[in-house]
Amino acid sequence: MKEILRAAVLLPVVGMALAMGTGCKSKTQPSPDVWAVVNGQEIKRDEVDKYYRTRLNPEGQEPSQEEVLSLKLNVLEELINNEILLERAKKLNLEASDGEVEDKFTERKSPYTEDEFQRQLKDRGISVDDWKRDLRRELSITKLLNREVVAKISITDQDVIDAYNANKAQFNVIEPLYRISEIVVTPRKEAQIRNLKNDDATNEVEAQRKVKMLEDKLNSGADFAQLAMDYSEDMNSSAMGGDLGYVPESALNQSDPVLKRVVLGMKAGQVSPPMATQSKEGQRIVILKLISRESPGQRNISDSQVQQTIRDTLRNHKEQLLRAAYLRIARDDARVTNYLAQQVIEAAGKLPAAAKTDFPGKSSGH
Repeated sequence: MKEILRAAVLLPVVGMALAMGTGCKSKTQPSPDVWAVVNGQEIKRDEVDKYYRTRLNPEGQEPSQEEVLSLKLNVLEELINNEILLERAKKLNLEASDGEVEDKFTERKSPYTEDEFQRQLKDRGISVDDWKRDLRRELSITKLLNREVVAKISITDQDVIDAYNANKAQFNVIEPLYRISEIVVTPRKEAQIRNLKNDDATNEVEAQRKVKMLEDKLNSGADFAQLAMDYSEDMNSSAMGGDLGYVPESALNQSDPVLKRVVLGMKAGQVSPPMATQSKEGQRIVILKLISRESPGQRNISDSQVQQTIRDTLRNHKEQLLRAAYLRIARDDARVTNYLAQQVIEAAGKLPAAAKTDFPGKSSGH
């Protein structure tokens, strides 16, 4: 069941850095702090540096100057893509309203005290206006993609039947399977966070407060998958609502004994209490949900769960493909000049002066 049951990772809007051409090439270089121009809109160095700083792990090893440059190129590419999509959203009257931005701002601020909120802003090097501007862009692009991509996806019954017939052997369960979802919180700053709220507990106190907030929401009937997408700090599973797919019983033997004991004792639909576990990265606090327990044997197409699994997988695959295609078309229609990329090429392997930092991994005064 490896392929058809494996959850597809959706390309996040802010994470789609495709290897495409940079469009029209200008003969003249603007001011040194302009690193790209998108349809006449400048993207400046300080904006790239701001987002770059949010991706550094202060407890990790400092990257080399070349690694710093590579990450900044990726950040710049993401900002270019977002600018292109935001402009399209505006042209289609899909830009988020002030009310939508304020509602989302209030929602994302609500888990924190005012002191914690201000500390979050300080740690990320952003202001309230920065955050609201990011929210407006995020909401606008989401509305655009929902209309231009998601609304066009259709999975027919025949699609499901064809996928089942092509992967029938994968639905022959040879040992008990446990479909598990997780929400992960860590008491340290993560190098990358991909949850929808960009939420990251950076110490033990914040982690415990966050876990308590999650417990309260779950006890109040909040959807587990949505909470995982909003808050889970596991970058691999949060985008899929924490879904780890079907875990064979033999794999549980390789996991933390506490997790195995809890999973084996759970009923389908049950949510575990928070559990402190250890991973190679360090301590983690995990909340699990057992979605279903599967006994050995061949699963038939008449099984509604099999149908839903196939339908979800096909939809996720198609959405991923259409998002990438839509972005490629948008890039082709845009006028883009990436001055930082040009400097990298012109430097012929040496670090261009405009991208140098005072110390490895540190921003140069921005």
